[in-house]
Amino acid sequence: MTADFELAKTRFLEGIQHFEADRLAEAEAAFSASLAALPGRPSTLTNLAATRLRLARPAEALPLLEEATAAEPDNVEAWCHRAVALGELGRLDEALASDAKALALDPACVPALRHRGLALQRLGRHGDALAAFTDWTRQQPGHAQAWLHQGEALLAQDRQGEALAAFDRCLAIDSDVAHAWSRRGAILKQLGQAEDAADAFERAITLGADAELNGFLLASVTGRKAPAAAPRGYVESLFDNYAPDFDAHLVDVLRYQGHTHLVEQLAAQIPAPVGSILDLGCGTGLCASLLRPVTRALHGVDVSAAMVESARARGLYDAVTQADLAEHLASTDERHDVLAAADVFIYLGDLAPVFAGARRVLRSGGLLAFTVEKGEPGSTYALAPSLTYRHGDDYLRTLADAHGFEVLSLTEAPIREDQTRPIPGWYAVLRTLG
Repeated sequence: MTADFELAKTRFLEGIQHFEADRLAEAEAAFSASLAALPGRPSTLTNLAATRLRLARPAEALPLLEEATAAEPDNVEAWCHRAVALGELGRLDEALASDAKALALDPACVPALRHRGLALQRLGRHGDALAAFTDWTRQQPGHAQAWLHQGEALLAQDRQGEALAAFDRCLAIDSDVAHAWSRRGAILKQLGQAEDAADAFERAITLGADAELNGFLLASVTGRKAPAAAPRGYVESLFDNYAPDFDAHLVDVLRYQGHTHLVEQLAAQIPAPVGSILDLGCGTGLCASLLRPVTRALHGVDVSAAMVESARARGLYDAVTQADLAEHLASTDERHDVLAAADVFIYLGDLAPVFAGARRVLRSGGLLAFTVEKGEPGSTYALAPSLTYRHGDDYLRTLADAHGFEVLSLTEAPIREDQTRPIPGWYAVLRTLG
């Protein structure tokens, strides 16, 4: 028994050394050997589980933590790791219950406060998340990550001034937190402080933040080096979060009318229902009820999974595909009589790939109908501070000519409002030549 204990102790200490040096495979082997020599020891179970969590194997960690907490119900560390394992497995309510166990034993347990806040954010309970992160900042006022997460929770509640103060506290502690610079820049952009926002985005890029996203944001406040399109991840995230309130916000708050005007102009060019229409960037399916009467088959495509789910739920589409629209047009085997894109090209600068894909997918004599925000006369495209692109009418005519389209109509009219100010746009209906 003494020999088993000494072996278990030796291998346990080896496991700790490997774990702290991030030699995780070696740590797992050492803790496993320790457990084989002395089964059921809660500290060994907990450390082996922690190693497997670091190895991204939460399903293998969880049984170890169940055994550890059963054997030692006051093991705060085990309850914290159990919460992490459950969270990574998507069992958030159970994870929160495990965090609660840890906090009942130690109300100042920082890992439990941190994980509780993150789990609550994932559940959309931002007020409760803020309370957890605020408790964390009280426990560790000099911890930069605590202030970073508090800022995120405040931002989720649209408390921009308080969020900015939290990000500033984070950066005062550690000026190299790239994400805090990015968030700071986004708030300053919203506040109209373009020069300070640009400085923040540049710092974020220098420190290793997402260069594509921060470069896009930087271009929106400087007018320089606008990318050809908004980053795909940004668009997906934007509309995944927007999906539940999309229709009401767009129509009731922004006074959006682009879809109705566009389909009216399109319908004027269709004497009878066509065989197939593809709704590009279909969103929740706002155009579906307008397009359905003028086609025998209606398809949709959108990059956002949440939007695709909402569009399918309407029951008006024959099929809805989740994909980037330019990539879909370049690769699909389907052919259509009409492509409709209402308020979609505003997230694309360079429209040449879309025009090329549209020409490829449309049948002879097919129609491409779309809206864009109105750009400056003589311009190609420009990224606005609103993070949407604006296009010039000459640019649209040039693209149409280059890709074999005839311009049937190109009219100017408002698309929606921004802070009660009408946003002018171009409504275009093109037809393939030949």
